[in-house]
Amino acid sequence: MAIKVMPVTGEQRDLLGAAIALGDRYTKRLGLLKPPAYLKYADEGGLLVALDGDELVGYALFALPKRSQHVRLVHLCVAEEHRGGGIARLLIEELRSRQGHRLGIRARCRRDYGLSSMWSGLGFVPKGEGLGRGGDKETLDTWWLDLGHDDLFTETQSDALLVVTVDHSVFSGLRGSGGDSAVEESRALEAGWLADLIELSYTPQLLLDVREIENRDERQHQRNGLPQLRVASPDGTLVAARQQELLAALNKEFPEVPIDGKTRARLRYVAEASCAGLQVLATRDPDLERLADIAWDVARVRVVSPATVILHVDELRQAQVYRPADLMGTAFSAEQVVSGSERELVAFFEQVGDDSGTAFAERLRDLGSDGALWHKELIRDGEGYPVALYAWAMDGRTLTVAALRTASHPLEETLARQMLFMLKRLGRERGAQAVLIADPYLSPAALSAAGADGFTEDENGFTALIVDLCGSAEAISDAAGLIAARTGRATPRLSADVSPEIASVAERVWWPAKIIDTALPSFIVPVRPHWSTELFNVPAMLVPRDDVLGISREHVYYRSAGHRGESVPGRVLWYVSAGAAGQQGKMVIGCSRLDEVVIGAPDTLHSRFEHLGVYGRGEVRKAAESTGRAMALRFSDTEIFPVPVTRSRLITLAEGLGVAWVTPMSLSRLSSELFQAVYEEGHRKT
Repeated sequence: MAIKVMPVTGEQRDLLGAAIALGDRYTKRLGLLKPPAYLKYADEGGLLVALDGDELVGYALFALPKRSQHVRLVHLCVAEEHRGGGIARLLIEELRSRQGHRLGIRARCRRDYGLSSMWSGLGFVPKGEGLGRGGDKETLDTWWLDLGHDDLFTETQSDALLVVTVDHSVFSGLRGSGGDSAVEESRALEAGWLADLIELSYTPQLLLDVREIENRDERQHQRNGLPQLRVASPDGTLVAARQQELLAALNKEFPEVPIDGKTRARLRYVAEASCAGLQVLATRDPDLERLADIAWDVARVRVVSPATVILHVDELRQAQVYRPADLMGTAFSAEQVVSGSERELVAFFEQVGDDSGTAFAERLRDLGSDGALWHKELIRDGEGYPVALYAWAMDGRTLTVAALRTASHPLEETLARQMLFMLKRLGRERGAQAVLIADPYLSPAALSAAGADGFTEDENGFTALIVDLCGSAEAISDAAGLIAARTGRATPRLSADVSPEIASVAERVWWPAKIIDTALPSFIVPVRPHWSTELFNVPAMLVPRDDVLGISREHVYYRSAGHRGESVPGRVLWYVSAGAAGQQGKMVIGCSRLDEVVIGAPDTLHSRFEHLGVYGRGEVRKAAESTGRAMALRFSDTEIFPVPVTRSRLITLAEGLGVAWVTPMSLSRLSSELFQAVYEEGHRKT
């Protein structure tokens, strides 16, 4: 009988259960994965099964990351008695057929399994390696199957690690202590497929808990496992102050909870994670989980179970990397580096290799000896500490960045991404066609940000093209090709029939390019002046702020849950509606990339996206309809137009295209032609 490959949803319980049972037969190689994880992947379209008649003989379990255009293969499993019959190939072929609009399929596999011939036979190529998180630190190969899109786009993906700190209830399970379920749940965090997604760490409180173990052999056994985790060492004074804040909040919210040694220890885990800049604390302690709301409200630490980490690893990773709400109304400031002060900056930025000691300071000081006009900028946090540094100059049509550093800071990842966008905007303003980062000692945060932002590496450094054009795929491809040729590169050619996903990736890689003849949709969203001010500082706040640091890479806007044709990826124009007396309104102020649309209960949406927005729980509830559901629009890379497009001008532009303009009362779809007209009007120079 022929093998049939088909998708399975969470509602198909029999087939889902059969897939789980098959996976459980091979946990030694696949790693432990609990049924809720299978259910989540199935509900999100991430489960294909192979059937021989009524018998399930294989399956492919995969994730479709929201912010990356690749498929992450979690399991490729075929029953042993059915191997050799091409079932794995059928599963992969069906997967690539269904997800061909994405860039590729990525898998991780232990080298010592000896499966390289299988992966290469399926069309995968090796794309690097890393160490697993288990006790034996096994080598894991990364395998990549390209889905027919150019390398320029496949090289733009970057997966930052989610750093998870663990308390003793999880750590003891990692070391094999406790009941079978405790050990299984904890050790699931070390599964091979998670190796390039999470990193486990511990804080000083764990050392105190290990010390309290009465059995000497067990105590030593657990101590021997500590070097396998990253150590986080927050400042003790800051930890004590944060712990007091947590205790005060606990006493207010739960006055009946005794403040004993165990409670103080639980809150110290939270305080240490917070002061170490970590956002995720994994625990199996139900009493600590009950303090999750306090931990988040006071310390911005998410207290979750190991199972929650596994189920929501992508969302937690992005919440860690993108923390734009922390920059809103920011106290961060930018200033010129004063000549002669370079040596004082050395201590704040990590030095490596030939850049150690005073070499970095001397290199900064010597900038300008070549006759170029170098601008050296320093960013400080609200306490005045240097947190980022960059030096740039124009070299013809290239904005060259000789130094780009970020200091260790809770917002380091956010700052790195913000700086790259700032540099692209700066290049655009200066007429540059490319940004070249020539610093040979980029920090890991900057490297990760560069990979995710379309920078490609060669012997000169990392380069991103700036294609300042709104037009057809052919026109954009021609412009990108001319710029790339000047920098010694080649670029792919796009056609009008490329998928919206690829068009969106191209717009991100070649920012600020806008490709208007593809299927990538455009929308216009009305926003009240109050929220426009909070999100974009337009109309301007009474208290001035830095509009570059204040406008973040990513945000969420909430509205009622009714569908009006929205789809992702897409583009959004922001129309400030009429406000109270004295407020500006009735104008398009800018545009963003629309990345995700989610409908759900207001409290659920607020908890999921709180790190991306400026809305309180009450405001999200107000956005919900009588059904009790709201819609979250997640968007990024907002461009504020130099020239706001007024309502009267919108009417004129629409009439010129033979379109009747209707003031939007809710999210509405916009023709590509009108989007182009409005966008170009917003950037009009005369």
